Amino acid sequence: MPDPLDTALNSKAWPFEEARRILKRYEKGPPAKGHVLFETGYGPSGLPHIGTFAEVARTTMVRRAFETISDIPTRLVCFSDDMDGMRKAPDNVPNPDMLHDHLQRPLTAVPDPFGRFESFGHHNNAMLRRFLDTFGFDYDFISATEFYASGRFDDTLLRAAERYDDLMAVMLKSLREERRQTYSIFLPIHPETGRVLYVPLKHVDARNGTISFDDDRGREWTVPITGGQVKLQWKPDFGARWAALGVDFEMYGKDHSTNTPIYDRICEILGARPPEHFTYELFLDDKGEKISKSRGNGLSVDEWLTYAATESLSYFMYQKPKTAKRLYFGVIPRAVDEYHQHLRAYPGQDMAQRLANPVHHIHNGDVPQSKMVVPFSMLLNLASVSAADDTDRLWGFIRRYAPEASADTHPDLDAAVGFAVRYYNDFVKPAKAYRLPTEVEREAMESLLAVLRAWDGPPDAEALQSAVFAAGRDRFDPLRDWFRALYEVLLGASQGPRFGGLIALYGIGESIKLIEDGLAGKLAE
Repeated sequence: MPDPLDTALNSKAWPFEEARRILKRYEKGPPAKGHVLFETGYGPSGLPHIGTFAEVARTTMVRRAFETISDIPTRLVCFSDDMDGMRKAPDNVPNPDMLHDHLQRPLTAVPDPFGRFESFGHHNNAMLRRFLDTFGFDYDFISATEFYASGRFDDTLLRAAERYDDLMAVMLKSLREERRQTYSIFLPIHPETGRVLYVPLKHVDARNGTISFDDDRGREWTVPITGGQVKLQWKPDFGARWAALGVDFEMYGKDHSTNTPIYDRICEILGARPPEHFTYELFLDDKGEKISKSRGNGLSVDEWLTYAATESLSYFMYQKPKTAKRLYFGVIPRAVDEYHQHLRAYPGQDMAQRLANPVHHIHNGDVPQSKMVVPFSMLLNLASVSAADDTDRLWGFIRRYAPEASADTHPDLDAAVGFAVRYYNDFVKPAKAYRLPTEVEREAMESLLAVLRAWDGPPDAEALQSAVFAAGRDRFDPLRDWFRALYEVLLGASQGPRFGGLIALYGIGESIKLIEDGLAGKLAE
């Protein structure tokens, strides 16, 4: 029997690969702070986005893998950059006009356009936490506003003032000449307007911990860099936060990858060791464009959960994080079915295979049993052919196909039925476009119809699939054109399930009536 620890230490699953890098970091002894710190950052300039969840979900997978191979305690921090100045009003919130008077103020000083929280930043933080709590993540939440104002960042800020020239040298190398003339790592918050100012500094006094600057009216101000009256520019802030918290692991999108040397060097100058990094590819919408929080394209966290269970979203996030993936409604059915395929495979796998199985990381090794006796894609097509507007209609077909199944004994299937009806009515039904069959297609469908009319055996899915193949085998080359014809003529879609399985689920008599209606042109009408 292979040793579980040895198996984990040699697993090629990406969470274990990352966990081993972190373990090597402390091969000489555990960290002085007593735990390994995982961090994920959140920019609350818009509503919480599914990409933010991806960071927390994936980081949690690495954290759990680390806990499998090490007994060093761990901690996950979700850090919100809510002290950033609001540069533009997002267009996907109510009352956007009310935000224009508050541009450049910290997000936690901008009124909440939803009218529910103390500020826009507080609103977006609450939305993020609500979603993360829905998934049961174990994390500590830190607000940048609180982090600066409480004094927890003061020592690092004072050290930044002492090493100001070194930090500026790092940053100036990355800037164009015009920007260099006015750049400073410190951004004062105007004592009167409360706006985050991008102004050149006249003096940095490391001994007294102050900075001096002129505002846009030519008035000189001197303010302390501590206590939340000054914040760091975002790139220095990134590295300084690593130093202040002692971060050991952080992942971020490919758009940050060119800044990694800057973040690392900032952290080093401030006296700390940079964390291990993991760079993931960005999500794209259905048009192949980068997903934007402010534009609201792509999927939101709530939208996914309207049509599928939480585990399917976690599965989508696990898959190939270094590959760009399109994230839109059309990917949901496949994610649901593939997740359940991995669930069904898990009990029969050996330890190495289990550690490479996505569901191991989604459920932290406590993998449930799948009771999805009907694939989600099949439920969608069943909803389509039966015009199911409610779950009772679908359950009527399911009970005939799988008499042992019920809402009580198969809760995951019952939930999927509800999701399928909702998905069908919102996406499939409006897009249905039936057509009439060609002569060759008509011949094949009539041949299939004759077989079904004479069928006297049980509605076995594999036997029915063989009959479907036989009806089209000699008439279509390639054979996929035959299945496309079935989908387009009978389902009003360009793709669909194994047709034999659909017949078995829908019923022989109902399938005969469906084909007859398709041949008569009633569906196309």
